[in-house]
Amino acid sequence: MAHIVPFRALRYDPQRVDPATVVTQPYDKITPQSQDRYYAASPYNLVRLILGKHEVTDNDQQNVYARAATFFSDWRRQGIFLQDPQPSLYVYSQRFTVPGTSSMAERRGFIALGRVEDYSAGVVFRHEQTLAKPKADRLQLLRSTRSHFGQIFMLYNDTGEVDSLLSQSAPPTTEVTDEYDVLHRVWRVSDPGLIELIRGKMRDKKLIIADGHHRYETALNYRNERRLAAQPVAAPRQVSGGTLLRTLETEEAPYELVMMTFVNMNSPGLVILPTHRLVRGLTSFSPEAFRSAARSYFNVEDVDPTIDAARATAILREAGHVGTAILAAAASQAWLLHSPKAPSSMFPGLSLRQQSLDVVQLHKVLLENVLGLSEESIRDQQNLTYVRDVAEALSTVRSGNANLAFLMNPCRITQVSDIAFAGEVLPQKSTDFYPKLLSGLAIYALD
Repeated sequence: MAHIVPFRALRYDPQRVDPATVVTQPYDKITPQSQDRYYAASPYNLVRLILGKHEVTDNDQQNVYARAATFFSDWRRQGIFLQDPQPSLYVYSQRFTVPGTSSMAERRGFIALGRVEDYSAGVVFRHEQTLAKPKADRLQLLRSTRSHFGQIFMLYNDTGEVDSLLSQSAPPTTEVTDEYDVLHRVWRVSDPGLIELIRGKMRDKKLIIADGHHRYETALNYRNERRLAAQPVAAPRQVSGGTLLRTLETEEAPYELVMMTFVNMNSPGLVILPTHRLVRGLTSFSPEAFRSAARSYFNVEDVDPTIDAARATAILREAGHVGTAILAAAASQAWLLHSPKAPSSMFPGLSLRQQSLDVVQLHKVLLENVLGLSEESIRDQQNLTYVRDVAEALSTVRSGNANLAFLMNPCRITQVSDIAFAGEVLPQKSTDFYPKLLSGLAIYALD
């Protein structure tokens, strides 16, 4: 099943650069503002590799991908990155305050290479759809740099035994606090006996992609490209002191593997946040007409229109204990929508388990049917904006910068796993696993 391989990661040399000034959030979480901040933080910041700035003179030969490859090659030659001497696993801890609360939590996992598997193999499962444009972008970067700079966030089901085996008491090899005050710590584990024990424990696991669907499918596409280019089979390769590891089973081609962080889905530190929706630009929007139409498909209760974020969250949480609950807010009105009663004909091709999800009810019934938004417009975010913060959503709609705010409870991990293992997918932005895995803590260079 899950095939885990240790590797000799490239890591920033802390004698040359401060790790806190060079690591970044994942590429798809980097805003233009944070890109500027990363550029200013250090000339060696990873943003130059994973999300460089476009220039007006860019062409097919000189562009962000070519510059990334040049930067990476130069930095390796200059010793900005050092390669670990032995194949290793990397224990990864994140300590953070759960957003919207004062509670502290810790999420632990480990970084390793995992075999790139077709979904049909029944080893790796997705829970979200992907889009062609981000995959084309990531594939071009991978072709140019032949390296993975961030990890794909994988979930596995375990009693906690793997985390216990990897428990660390020594000081971490890397420690960074990011811009969200999340403390990231990494320990290198190179004991061959412990590594083989962990590999054995993981062998029967099935994996769910929590974050990184586009990068995983990019790794699949790249693997297929390289397999095709390798035909007919050439003579056995000579292995240098690179990132490969000869195992008892086989020697993996580098493109057959991708860097992953493995996290136990039963971990108390696994936090999924809701992603709320703002609907904008509806020229003929009427709150009264929306409320009237929504009553055909939900029980609709009026809510204090001046409700604050804390009270809105509490109402949603309480109502969510007994089923679907969505809080809709306009500029001067608000409603709690619960007890859905839309006919199954509104959910063509969707299983009953999907129809019961709040996010599916929101998309299929309210966005598509009541408001008349098409699947394409939703996918392209023509009238839709996603926000994490309840207060921001309420402030935006009350200021007249949105027609409606839809506030939601988070998906539960059991819902995510049930959907994924059934071979189904959720709408975009159904899950927000917090915090994100930092990019640049470890790098997997294919050559």
